[in-house]
Amino acid sequence: MMIAADVDNTYLLSGNGDVIEPDQGVISIGSGSPAAQSAAIALMENTDLSARLIVEKAMKSLPIFAFIPTMRSPLKNLTDTGHSFMKDLKPREIVTELDKYIIGQKDAKKSVAIALRNRWRRRQVDPDLQDEIAPKNIILIGPTGVGKTEIARRLAHLTDSPFYKVEASKFTEVGYVGRDVESMIRDLVELTVNALKARRQDAVQEKAAKIAEERVLDILLPPTPKSGTRSDPGPLKLAGQPDDAADIGSGTREKLRSMLRAGKLDSRQVDLDVPDKSSPMVEIFSNTGIEEMGINVKDMLGNFMPKSTKRRKVSVKEALKLLTQEEAAHLVDMERVKSDAVAMVEQSGIIFIDEIDKIAGQEKSHGPEVSKEGVQRDLLPIVEGSSVPTKYGIVRTDHILFIASGAFHVSKPSDLIPELQGRFPIRVELTSLGANEFVRILTEPKNALVLQYIALLRTEGVDITFTQDAVEKIAAIAVDVNAATENIGARRLHTLMEKLLEEILFAAPDVADPKITIDASFVETQLMGIVENQDLSRYIL
Repeated sequence: MMIAADVDNTYLLSGNGDVIEPDQGVISIGSGSPAAQSAAIALMENTDLSARLIVEKAMKSLPIFAFIPTMRSPLKNLTDTGHSFMKDLKPREIVTELDKYIIGQKDAKKSVAIALRNRWRRRQVDPDLQDEIAPKNIILIGPTGVGKTEIARRLAHLTDSPFYKVEASKFTEVGYVGRDVESMIRDLVELTVNALKARRQDAVQEKAAKIAEERVLDILLPPTPKSGTRSDPGPLKLAGQPDDAADIGSGTREKLRSMLRAGKLDSRQVDLDVPDKSSPMVEIFSNTGIEEMGINVKDMLGNFMPKSTKRRKVSVKEALKLLTQEEAAHLVDMERVKSDAVAMVEQSGIIFIDEIDKIAGQEKSHGPEVSKEGVQRDLLPIVEGSSVPTKYGIVRTDHILFIASGAFHVSKPSDLIPELQGRFPIRVELTSLGANEFVRILTEPKNALVLQYIALLRTEGVDITFTQDAVEKIAAIAVDVNAATENIGARRLHTLMEKLLEEILFAAPDVADPKITIDASFVETQLMGIVENQDLSRYIL
């Protein structure tokens, strides 16, 4: 490789004899040069930084990434998605954010906040030590409706991490008909690929929209040979045609462009060739993932069958939308998306395994529960750290954070096999909710139930108000019903609120008085008759 340069020009001569010229004044060398060059050009176009300043700033951060041995390194930078690889929240900040949606359960919030911060700390240590630091998996123990699932779900939103929730009861031991435990890793990767693809398509929407606009203009006004578009060159110039025909066509094209941007052509119908999404009627039934064989059936069939298109008559507005989506998909490098998605799953993935108590317990029976311990044995290597084959490549599970939860009414955590217990070193017991917590749940969180119903009825022009004594009465009834029947925690509030407002919700479009006040007497009138009747409360509340 050789670089030739003078005051005005710079050229790069590659090893195979290719001469590489600067693109917009920027030239780059190395395996990541296309991405680096694109980033530098984008910075120059959108900031006041010169090429020299961009290089100097980039070199200051070089020691952090200089010794990355492979593309799968934990320190791989994925900021080109438009989102940070992991938001660097402090434990107190995490708890504060969780407090906006979840009432109580301070111990559980503290545990997940520490686990999350430890992942950030791991990224700051020497690369040689990073692989040795394993995540501390957590078991959340508590009755239903106390916030176990909500904590994990909100945690994933806070960190922008790949997140997947699955019920342990869905899995069966290898050899039985049903889902195997590795499917949760494959599902997590699939979700992450789709999410990352959508983000990167959003990032190129502006460029895709410009290309789509040109294609629509090509349909409305087929270009002349001198128009310089990438589409069909159009008809040959006839003898005697004036030399400025291309300029006339260009002027007409610009007028059409102005009309298109002003929305004056939105209702005009055009013929557009769109991909035919109808697929052959082929179904494959298997109790294991087809990815295990390294075969993607859709891709395999797609290679044998030509991609067909069908012509549709659509409005110009819809054509712009369809073509923008098509161009955005073309602009995204799917190979990069796949590799980045796998890296995100490996380094920041969170899997929430609900109902883990359903696979615990001493097996002394046959039938549906015959594979409980077998599922635990299959789950063990995934949680310990193993390689799972997916259609996007091999995924290592060593640094995925697993959060399990269960009520453990019948069984207890010690009923899990010892090896699996050891892989969940942090155990947090969530407390049952009382009347005070129910009052706070109804009013304090951002998504409080009372606020939800107020917003719903406001769409009908009904202004509903809840007095403090009404909220306290609802909370007290929820506690009584939970004690008398089955304790389902805060989920009881959903049932009570729906029954309480049933008549108002039904008559809201035709109500005469748009202002309604819900007080304690109204709550008693609507609910106490059902609460006092044990049989009714069991079936209705």
